[in-house]
Amino acid sequence: MDETAFTAILAEDEALLRQNLREALAREWPSLRVLAECENGAEALEAIAEHQPDVAFLDIRMPGLTGIEVASAVPEISARTRIVFVTAFEQHALEAFDRGAIDYLLKPLQPERLARTIERLKTRAGLDAAVVVERVRGLSPPAPVESTEPLRWITASSGRETRLIAVDDVIYFRSDSKYTSVITADGEALLRASLRDLLHRLDPASFKQIHRSVVVNLRCVLSVVRDDSGRGAMRLKSRDETLPVSAAFMALFKTM
Repeated sequence: MDETAFTAILAEDEALLRQNLREALAREWPSLRVLAECENGAEALEAIAEHQPDVAFLDIRMPGLTGIEVASAVPEISARTRIVFVTAFEQHALEAFDRGAIDYLLKPLQPERLARTIERLKTRAGLDAAVVVERVRGLSPPAPVESTEPLRWITASSGRETRLIAVDDVIYFRSDSKYTSVITADGEALLRASLRDLLHRLDPASFKQIHRSVVVNLRCVLSVVRDDSGRGAMRLKSRDETLPVSAAFMALFKTM
């Protein structure tokens, strides 16, 4: 492929680090066209499905969907897209290569290391996983283990009442631009917080984004059915309504 034809999306939840990545790529690969910059895994998944880029540079630890989860869905939504992880956490290297990553870059980015990754992308050549894991281990000390506890309780408004709701009792969150609705078996309440803020604090093993504006508690899901367009409809155990599942997010259910 002609070098000038390469396209990419960037996914990094911290604005400054995303800017650093964009500027590093501009220096080392000026002909690369960046089609989208994403702040979380859900945006990255939708951008990959929409743009079908040649390469996706993914942070691993992002709110909502991790880079690993996004990479797991990529073969179904954009078979042409190659994955490069850009992360501060070396312990994910083996899992990254299990998901088909072509390379694995540690922050802060080193120009020489990024240049080698770019060359592999241009030649469509990956690295042996064991070789990269050894390189990664030699470049940095083990990353500290994060100890942030997932959110357990939230306060939300229902009319004039303020309710204390256990997060485990939430069936799903639905967000607009300013507020987030909290839906439980007992009804609906309103939370003055964005979905993006919530995703940073919800337990990723239990809560998954299924649409740009919907995050669901997997314990409350009864079934998911795909329609002819590739989108899905999710049925819930204790609610009558069905939830829409974007086509890009349907790929996640094949990897669970």
